[in-house]
Amino acid sequence: MKAINSTKAPSAIGPYSQAVEKDGFIYVSGQLPIDETTGEFAGEDIAAQARQSLENTKYILEEAGLDMKDIIKTTILLKNIEDFAVVNEVYGQFFSAPYPARATYEVARLPKDALIEIESIAKK
Repeated sequence: MKAINSTKAPSAIGPYSQAVEKDGFIYVSGQLPIDETTGEFAGEDIAAQARQSLENTKYILEEAGLDMKDIIKTTILLKNIEDFAVVNEVYGQFFSAPYPARATYEVARLPKDALIEIESIAKK
């Protein structure tokens, strides 16, 4: 297993890697909407936070020599499932057909009280 870390994405806030590679798969840890340049959330609204979570994912994949088209599965955790439509709109700006498989859940609380967290699996 090989750790993958990008200086453009926020560092892990615990004992885990931003991503790991194993057998040609890249497992990207859940990405909070933190802008690495400021250390803060990219904004207060779900659209800005979704965009930043996906940008962080993109930065990590670039470090592995991949891009968003290499993602085969995502999991989206939302503070409020009512944000689903807005997240879909932002998500659609990062992906094209064939889209990755995806699951979306509403959760009670996310780290740092984020509105969203997105984890991904990509394949080389």
